[in-house]
Amino acid sequence: MIDDKAFFKLVLDTTPDQVVVINSNGDIVYINRSWQNFGEQNDCACCDMWEQQNYLAECEKAAKKGDSFGLKAFNGIKSVILGANDDFYLEYPCHSEDEKRWFMMRVVSFSHTDKAYYAISHQNITERKLAEEQVQKLAAIDGLTDIANRGFFDTFLEQEWNRCQRLGMPLSLAIIDIDDFKLLNDTYGHQQGDTCLKRLAKVLNEFTKRPGDLCARFGGEEFVLVYGNTNSDQALLVLNDILEKLKQLNIENKHSLPSRTLTVSVGLTTITPSSDFTCAYLIKEADDLLYKAKDKGKDALCVSDLALI
Repeated sequence: MIDDKAFFKLVLDTTPDQVVVINSNGDIVYINRSWQNFGEQNDCACCDMWEQQNYLAECEKAAKKGDSFGLKAFNGIKSVILGANDDFYLEYPCHSEDEKRWFMMRVVSFSHTDKAYYAISHQNITERKLAEEQVQKLAAIDGLTDIANRGFFDTFLEQEWNRCQRLGMPLSLAIIDIDDFKLLNDTYGHQQGDTCLKRLAKVLNEFTKRPGDLCARFGGEEFVLVYGNTNSDQALLVLNDILEKLKQLNIENKHSLPSRTLTVSVGLTTITPSSDFTCAYLIKEADDLLYKAKDKGKDALCVSDLALI
């Protein structure tokens, strides 16, 4: 049997799982190379002077910012420390600006020199979660437009709200409605109306590229765009590009005055999520702005920036 500290350290540093060991107070007493590398690659505060960090304190900070996963991690680790559970595991998202990522945390206890310690491993389960998400999306796609449906939008918005609240980032939501869509249907038939919805959805979907972005059919001829970590000015730039591209489609709607072509009205709201607001409030604010745009004569964009309040 090999009994060599250097050998076992090499084993732990070779594993792709991120491993951290804490004591009963939550103080970090050991990290492996994968943990160090992840911290350095993601600008984590704990990558430097990690021996001065307290893992439980970091989980508690995240929980106080509204991060439900931080609260679950804190309670789960405490349950193992207090002996209520032998182990604990949790699957959680850890998306970057460029890619979706999920990890599974597992906590187990052990003793050394009559002292209790707790090994916390973080395993990257992104490949499995992406496969599961793809299956879920097949059930969450609008059958006509081939973009997300209302149910998927509701779930996504709540998740993005929690992420932006945890990180203190702005969240922008736009509701887009086709002007005089009934006139288009009555004039050209419902088949042409369906084609119009598909073409509009295709354009909108081209402007959602990041993990925190979403284009969904909100209902009827209404669509919704979600942009995480996006302030009002940034969202407005994107929407102006969208409106210009929609005009280039030059879809005829001859009884819609004065344009005689397809136009849309838009309500855009930006907020920094907090316990003072809800997802429902954000949606209502954007919807109210949409109707203000309609009252202005259609083919208009109304904006409010609640992040400045």
